[in-house]
Amino acid sequence: MGGSDGCFQEKLLTFACLAATGKLDAGQIEAEATAQIQKLQSEGIAVSHLDSHKHTHIFPVVLRGMLRAAQNCGIRAIRNPFEPLVFASVRHWKRQFQLRLLNRFRAGFRAALANAGVVKPDGCIGIAATGGVTLDTFERLIAGLPEGTWEFVSHPGHNDSDLDKVKTRLRDSREKELAILTTPSVKDLLRREGIDLISYREL
Repeated sequence: MGGSDGCFQEKLLTFACLAATGKLDAGQIEAEATAQIQKLQSEGIAVSHLDSHKHTHIFPVVLRGMLRAAQNCGIRAIRNPFEPLVFASVRHWKRQFQLRLLNRFRAGFRAALANAGVVKPDGCIGIAATGGVTLDTFERLIAGLPEGTWEFVSHPGHNDSDLDKVKTRLRDSREKELAILTTPSVKDLLRREGIDLISYREL
């Protein structure tokens, strides 16, 4: 997340303030995103879609830069980070506030993607539950899932020495989410609910 001084911003609130006060440059965002995508492509990685740390591409200036980068690099899809409001009560007040902030940009986000000809899922689930997903929470999310194409946001992994090198509050939850997503009962649940697992390449 960058600022007008050319440096990356570590704090989301600082970045949001810069975005809201017109102190971010869409051209710099385009250049940085393009460079990152092209680096991956030069290593033979087929980039299926774009997203951003902390979903910062909800901000119009960031989205403009990322959509230009997508066009530069032949990327046809982007994450839609908006979660159905029915799931907003899953976690605490801070997460609810963040979801309300997200919702302010929903209409403009959809219009910008439509104008750019970029495809997206219908939205995300699991954002409100970040860091607190349990098997029960996951089952309730899946049971209440609207019709459409949805991305489940999660951070499965191992809480090991490599993770110690990264600044994150999501530590123990990574092991828990990995266990949930790989349990046979979850596979049975998806089958019962008639949910097909796809990738962005299949949008």
